Amino acid sequence: MDRTDRLARMYRRFGEVEAAGTSPLYERVAVALSESDEALRALGAVPGRRRHPTVVLAALHDLALAGRAPELAAAYAAADGDAAAGAALDTLVRMTDSVASLAARRTTRPDETGHGPVLYPAVAEAARRVGAAAVGLIDVVCSAGLNLQVDRVGITYSNGQSLGDPSSPVRMTASLVGDRPLPTRSMPEVVTRIGVDIDPLDVTDADDARWLRACLGPDRPERSARLEAEMALAATAPPLLLRGDAVAMLPDAVARVPADALPVVTTTWALSRLPPEGRRRFLDRLEEAAADRPVAWVSAEGVGVAPTIPTLGDRRASGHSIIGLAVLDRSARHTEALGRCWSRGRLLSWLAER
Repeated sequence: MDRTDRLARMYRRFGEVEAAGTSPLYERVAVALSESDEALRALGAVPGRRRHPTVVLAALHDLALAGRAPELAAAYAAADGDAAAGAALDTLVRMTDSVASLAARRTTRPDETGHGPVLYPAVAEAARRVGAAAVGLIDVVCSAGLNLQVDRVGITYSNGQSLGDPSSPVRMTASLVGDRPLPTRSMPEVVTRIGVDIDPLDVTDADDARWLRACLGPDRPERSARLEAEMALAATAPPLLLRGDAVAMLPDAVARVPADALPVVTTTWALSRLPPEGRRRFLDRLEEAAADRPVAWVSAEGVGVAPTIPTLGDRRASGHSIIGLAVLDRSARHTEALGRCWSRGRLLSWLAER
């Protein structure tokens, strides 16, 4: 099978399997590109590892949002699949160099919004365990650092419990599974917000903010509205963004948290992007950072992904994630599974004792 055949199969599979049911526009566009010899030749100009549909479609969307592909923008706005397919093909062929340039220098961003329902009670629990009156939040592989605003959002759970700021313009919801309620304690004051990423995005930068928007499908209005609200909130208190290898920079990030605050490191579906040795290195850096002070680590990762976090006997690749808490203080390390969650935190089962 040659490169062109592989590209055609990749784009068809993306449209018919991955985009089907979630983004009708991308389903139609991806299939159309897979059937076009012109499109497949243009895709050959994109750097090898950047030819995946998520990257190329985001690059096309970025051009539309920037006003450089008005016909594609109009088709997306009208949610017209046939028109979008034709305009995307035309844009890719006509602006191949621009698409390739964007794809080469940009990284598609995971869905980092909406994690507050998982993070808020876990960070509050970390502070309680240590007796901390203030915390400094450090988000690893932070993208734009939207998780760092967790204390500033309003969260409502299906059992009627509420956490966070009830007056916040950013509202999040989650359904609880099981009969154990969440702890109702509030997070202490957040005195530092630090994001670490190899290529962090600054929501106050127009190009970065547009790329964040471009990484969402154009026919996902609810997700787009949530992203807009979270970006607007983050822009009022921008975090400190550290650029570089997130694991290697962890001790430096912890050192930037004031001495009278508890550093709380958060990872949400981030460690799965690291090989096993990278995850072990992450734990080593955490222990290094905790040599002279307590450090907490709150995680939401797939079963068995977060090193030392109990798996509760669950099998790997079981479709849900474990909410973990590790408290490290010099040579001591206490780890616990606080709960399980599904659908990136939209369903949550709390297990820890209150």
